[in-house]
Amino acid sequence: MLSFANGVSPAFAADEQPAIGLIGMGEMGKMYARRFSEAGWQKINVCDIPEKFDQLQAEMHGVSGVRVFKDGHHVSRASDFIIYSVEAEFVQRVVAEYGPSTKVGAVVGGQTSVKAPEREAFEKYLPDDVHIVSCHSLHGPTVSPVGQPLVIIRHRAPDWALRLVEDILRPFKSRHVYLSYDEHDLVTANTQAVTHAAFLSMGTAWRCASTYPWEGAGLYVSGIEVVKVNITLRIYANKWHVYAGLAILNPYARVQIDQFAKSTTELYKLMLAGDANTLRKRMYDAREKVFPHDQGATNTAPILLSEDLLDQFSLGKNTDGSRCTPNSHLSLLAMVDCWATLGIDPLAHLDLAGTPIFRMWIGVAEYLFRSCARLDGAVEAAVRDVMHRSDDLEFTLAARGWSQCISFGNFELYERRFSETAAFFQPRFLEGAEVGARMIKAISQSTPPRE
Repeated sequence: MLSFANGVSPAFAADEQPAIGLIGMGEMGKMYARRFSEAGWQKINVCDIPEKFDQLQAEMHGVSGVRVFKDGHHVSRASDFIIYSVEAEFVQRVVAEYGPSTKVGAVVGGQTSVKAPEREAFEKYLPDDVHIVSCHSLHGPTVSPVGQPLVIIRHRAPDWALRLVEDILRPFKSRHVYLSYDEHDLVTANTQAVTHAAFLSMGTAWRCASTYPWEGAGLYVSGIEVVKVNITLRIYANKWHVYAGLAILNPYARVQIDQFAKSTTELYKLMLAGDANTLRKRMYDAREKVFPHDQGATNTAPILLSEDLLDQFSLGKNTDGSRCTPNSHLSLLAMVDCWATLGIDPLAHLDLAGTPIFRMWIGVAEYLFRSCARLDGAVEAAVRDVMHRSDDLEFTLAARGWSQCISFGNFELYERRFSETAAFFQPRFLEGAEVGARMIKAISQSTPPRE
């Protein structure tokens, strides 16, 4: 084995470069392989399940430096840094099969979104003479890694092994975030669990109402509604397992999703009772916990700069030229209420490990809650205006349904529930993906840095 104590670079000659292994070639695995190739790494060993060998060879044909193997045994024996890019549900089984074949002295990591099962698998099945430095890019395969958080977990490794992983990943130009396995799962739960639950519930609610929300009465065509629609489409256009692992296998996430459903139900009951005073007090108490007044605009720049910016990315048309109708924004009220109830400070992890979707959604919540006029308007709409009441009912039922589904810990049930809604929106995915990508880019470029 070559010595990498003095660091490595894709500028080195091929025989001086480390061999990089990727076990699992889903969308993230392919993205990593192509990024490594573009960076100039010349020894990239990849594999997927044996049945996909011919297909993977065809897909990787012409990608410089990539060599496709039949299985993980070959990749493990030939590689100096190996990344398991498999679903969290299957990581135990895959590492159990290929882990014992790992090259002596190699460094092993995983790209799983939930680290608890990955850690258990590595400690149980990897040989003692193998080092463990894991990673996780906190964005999807269609988002540029430049500037995005990339978690690095040094679990069982000397200094040179950590530097090796840093050097190999450096061409991604991501922002390295150093956490432990436990810290990773807590941070990802705090920044993704309730966010995903909100959008999954919105999508399910709109499917059950048999309506594309930006059509018909045009209730979701401007301002905050644009973010709701575009991110919901973006999530359902992804693979279901991207979200299932976090929800089902992350113990922190399951607690938060359960509370989100409870918050949604309790707030909806206050709406039905017409109890504006209790609802307003509860929302202002939550605001003080999550967006305290002493963190005002002087040191917390808003992520959403204007509704005019968002209106550019609407999938529908505001035919009469007016702004959208008053909305209870139950999904936002429940999300902030959930964080307040559990004592979670989402802003603490925003710059540390916030995904593009989370940055936008916390920005929307902040936009609503930091304005007394907008927050009062949401409370009044929740209690007095019935325009969105049927949507709020569907949303409440959907939130409870997702919470129950996740509590069962059943991946097949999760897939079925997700796929039913994805099929409903599938005809509009291409349009939504294009608009959503432009929206994320525009908002990211327009967002001033937080101090």
